[in-house]
Amino acid sequence: MALNSVNTNMGAAVALQSLNRTNDALAVTQKRISTGFRVADAKDDGAAFAVAQAVRADIAGLTSANEQIGGVKGVLDTTLSSLNKVSETMGEIRGVLVKLADGTLSDSQRTQYQSQYDSLRTQVSNYISDATYNGRTLLSTASAAGSVGGNIATVRNESGTTYTLSAVDGANLTVASTTFTAAAAATALASGGDFATKMAAVSTALNTFGSNNKYLEGQVSYNKEKMDALETGLGALVDADLAKESAKLQALQIKQQLGTQSLSIANQAPQSLLSLFR
Repeated sequence: MALNSVNTNMGAAVALQSLNRTNDALAVTQKRISTGFRVADAKDDGAAFAVAQAVRADIAGLTSANEQIGGVKGVLDTTLSSLNKVSETMGEIRGVLVKLADGTLSDSQRTQYQSQYDSLRTQVSNYISDATYNGRTLLSTASAAGSVGGNIATVRNESGTTYTLSAVDGANLTVASTTFTAAAAATALASGGDFATKMAAVSTALNTFGSNNKYLEGQVSYNKEKMDALETGLGALVDADLAKESAKLQALQIKQQLGTQSLSIANQAPQSLLSLFR
């Protein structure tokens, strides 16, 4: 091959190839700095990007699960607030029933205590019927006017696994409407009596829904911790080391300038052949 040729300039070809490689590396580094990712898309690293997308999907699923649990927690918190008031009122009803069980009461006194009992009973019924959140209630096993009862199955993780909160029939928590004699009041208070049965049902409901609440709070906390772990792993997989990329950028910019100068010098080499024709 001719060494002195205007058609073939090997020096310029080598310099151009080197400059192109530098420009490609510079483009990669600039992309990493601008996006913050070592793997921003499948073109950077197909396998790593596929894994990253799967992890991001898990994080999105966990985020949605916590959002849904938050809505169910609203129903549960409303239920517990209602049951707490019911339990307090049942304590007041017990006090009235004890008085009604006294055979020495006059008719006038019994009428007054009976009226107090009926008022407290109405309060209990109202607390139960008002225990709704966003149209849902856990104190009814069936749909009622303005609300939907029954069990609630909420998603708890990114796989869509559900956790079920079992509804309680509010009718089983409300004491009966009764006109009390001393004997009837005593019977209601006795083991197996109406009041004793309903009070036990309220206590059981408080325990059950309290346990449900603790479980969901623990699940939300676990999901958050899991998301933190996934995001940490995701960062190690796809995030760029910006300190390293910054140093590399400066080096490549200098290399680009040198490559441009080298190509310019190589392109001027054929000019020296003109002197042969003077």
